[in-house]
Amino acid sequence: MREYLEKVRHYCSYQERCHSEVRNKLFELGARGLDLDNIIVRLIEDNFLNEERFAIAYAGGKFRQKKWGRIKITLELKARKISEYCIKKALKEIDEDDYIQTLDNIIYKKSGALKVKNTIAKKMKLATYGMSRGYEQDLVWSAVNRMVDTV
Repeated sequence: MREYLEKVRHYCSYQERCHSEVRNKLFELGARGLDLDNIIVRLIEDNFLNEERFAIAYAGGKFRQKKWGRIKITLELKARKISEYCIKKALKEIDEDDYIQTLDNIIYKKSGALKVKNTIAKKMKLATYGMSRGYEQDLVWSAVNRMVDTV
């Protein structure tokens, strides 16, 4: 058990991890049953593992680095079995003004890359792109209308 604990501590120390990632890593290493559960409890006690901290770091990172919207971030966190409480807390950490500005920027960039002349077709393509990045439909349409109406 001691060797698993040391390996997983190292695994958790260089990047925030969620419980399911750690559980999978322990399973790969060969830990099973009570050993696996005891190691996870110990990691939580020693503050190597904290789902709220993971959710906040994950949401902030995906928003800043990959420009993901709240919907995509939420789906990814749910896939990692993160609680609703932690997801809501993480999404509150994203500044609303930065969020809108980022959406405007990705719509603007995509608008410049499109060769479509028809305004309706261009709006549809931009809206589809914004929603595929995980942004909310109403915010996407507002951003698209602002962009296309000013161009």
